[in-house]
Amino acid sequence: MRLFKNLFFLALLQGCGFAFGQNKELLYDFNEIPQSLMVNPGVLSDFQWYAGVPALSGISLHAGSSGISVNDIFADDGLDINDKVRDRAIGGMNIRDELSGIFQIELLNAGFRGRNPDNFYSFGIYAEGNSIGYWFKDYAILAVDGNADRLNEKFDLSHLKSRGELMNVFHFGINKRLKKGLTVGARAKIYSGIFDFNTTQNKGYFVTTPGQNNIYASTLDADMRLRTSGIDELLTANDEGRLAGTVLKRGFFGGNLGLGADLGFSYQPNEKWVVTASLLDLGFVYQTSDVKNYTLNGRATVEGAQVILPDALSDPNRDFWQELIDEIEALIPFEDNTKNYLAFRPTQLYASLRYNFGKEMASKVACNCEDLVSGSALRYRYANGVGGQLYMINRPRGPQMALTAFYLKRLGEALSLKATYTVDKFTYSNIGLGINVQAGPVNLYVLANNLLAYRNIADTNYASFMLGLNIISWGNN
Repeated sequence: MRLFKNLFFLALLQGCGFAFGQNKELLYDFNEIPQSLMVNPGVLSDFQWYAGVPALSGISLHAGSSGISVNDIFADDGLDINDKVRDRAIGGMNIRDELSGIFQIELLNAGFRGRNPDNFYSFGIYAEGNSIGYWFKDYAILAVDGNADRLNEKFDLSHLKSRGELMNVFHFGINKRLKKGLTVGARAKIYSGIFDFNTTQNKGYFVTTPGQNNIYASTLDADMRLRTSGIDELLTANDEGRLAGTVLKRGFFGGNLGLGADLGFSYQPNEKWVVTASLLDLGFVYQTSDVKNYTLNGRATVEGAQVILPDALSDPNRDFWQELIDEIEALIPFEDNTKNYLAFRPTQLYASLRYNFGKEMASKVACNCEDLVSGSALRYRYANGVGGQLYMINRPRGPQMALTAFYLKRLGEALSLKATYTVDKFTYSNIGLGINVQAGPVNLYVLANNLLAYRNIADTNYASFMLGLNIISWGNN
């Protein structure tokens, strides 16, 4: 019974995690926003210091599905819902269709420039949930259609691939301007895991064939594994009414710990061109606390419960179904263990090329010095920028990629805009808009993707919304 509770809890967590997309193309290289440091620690910036408003400085909420939308199934179009599930979900999706992504909520985020004005330091804490699930096509066919009409057809057990995690991330970064237009950055991270689960290395098949002693024979050849940590403790805490306290404890060094790093750079070969790239979450969490793993490994062929008359009548209390279950479990051992394991983070890659043009704009830094920093990188700010971005993330079925074209517009010192067009596996019509407002020291940004979908959210495969509130200073003379 405990296993079924675990599986239900995992499904619930996965459903919540699935509501999130991953790419932050609007925030990337939008260097008027302090949070752009989080997607490229080597971003160009001219802040003296900044401080995010706790729990409001960085909120990212995204939703996406690469297969079907809610409207595909539940639209009032006169079609039978069972037919739509069969045609559009079971028949229309493949094993590379996914629900995946990330959410982040900043608990603390701040940064300051050091005594050497070429160095900028940042630090903070944020909560992150990350998950992915691929469409388990053969499992769905087997559950809906059964196997009676599919003799000799092998159902592939590797279609089940899913993983998810929830953690707090503590980070400290340094951004350093070098000579000749190069800025580099690095960020160290400590992960404090709240829970983790993954089942990504499943193999085997299930097949039904004509039987010898019965009508059908079913063969299961399985090598399956589900690894979890933190799940049992959260289930127990939920039953005892102390879930919030347990999540808080595990998120602040009371759970499983790990290490990671972010790397990035920005390079200006001349005053008009900017090249950037970053590599995020090169790291892992070592799962040692509250670990529970489940394995199913072996091969068995059974022909159902065999009742031989009249011998069976001599023992009316004989449980033929339980004997069948015991036979299967003996042939394919279902086991659990508490072995520690490494969970690697989903590493992300960003890169961009930007061309600046239009009116040259001065830095906001309050300083009369000729060159605030080596290389004079801050002197090259223009009213317009146009370019392209690449995004990739490491996933269980291979890298996931997105391409973005963008236009950046600065309207004086108080307002800047970024418009994007992104193509990825979720949609080919993702138009996004980011607005950054600077009212004195108060910084407010709102970023939204796939704007065309807001006419009917239920009929879209992707939607995204980000916002934040910061206090920024450029220093005094």
